[in-house]
Amino acid sequence: MRRGLAKLLEIEDAVDVVGGAADGVEALEVLAGAAGTGAYPDVALVDARMPRMDGVELIARMAREHPAVAPVVLTTFDDDAFIFGGLRAGAKGYLLKDTPPDELVSAVLRAARGETVLGGAAADRLVAGLRAAPPEAGAAAAPGGGTAEEGRAAREGLSEREAEVARLVGGGATNRQIARRLFITEGTVKNHVSSILRKLGLRDRTQLAVWVGRSGLES
Repeated sequence: MRRGLAKLLEIEDAVDVVGGAADGVEALEVLAGAAGTGAYPDVALVDARMPRMDGVELIARMAREHPAVAPVVLTTFDDDAFIFGGLRAGAKGYLLKDTPPDELVSAVLRAARGETVLGGAAADRLVAGLRAAPPEAGAAAAPGGGTAEEGRAAREGLSEREAEVARLVGGGATNRQIARRLFITEGTVKNHVSSILRKLGLRDRTQLAVWVGRSGLES
């Protein structure tokens, strides 16, 4: 699996594969040896289950010892314990191993830029967890009815179409699926998403999906 991933990523001009490890212990040794060299990575793809040291423990150690490296979990497991444990430990993303190659490459590049990248399964679990959790003070009802987030959306001037796009993003729909649902082009969808993120002060689609789940705007 590691060799296949390395070959997949090596063909990308924007990506250099600088090392590999069989488990968490070896990964820390590789990182320690690469520190201060041109082979020090920006991103580490981490499996959830590994011998000697699992992914959650490795990510927690990396957060303390190698904070400049962005860990992205790449695994076959979508258990809540791994998803929430990995994100709490400091993972910048959580993807399943059936992620299409182009999406994996995009996720690596986005993680290197400091963005959070979540596959559909992880995003769904995260949103479900937030919906089940008690509302925080910031999500209290706003004057005139609705949540504070809904009031913020109105103040920031989301149009009806933008709110509709936001709801679909929150439901996990891709740009192509949104375009087909609303009978608009993918380019128009991208423009709407960019406008929504700007108005709400959010960084990426993952944050928007979480915001939708907490705001009560879900479909």
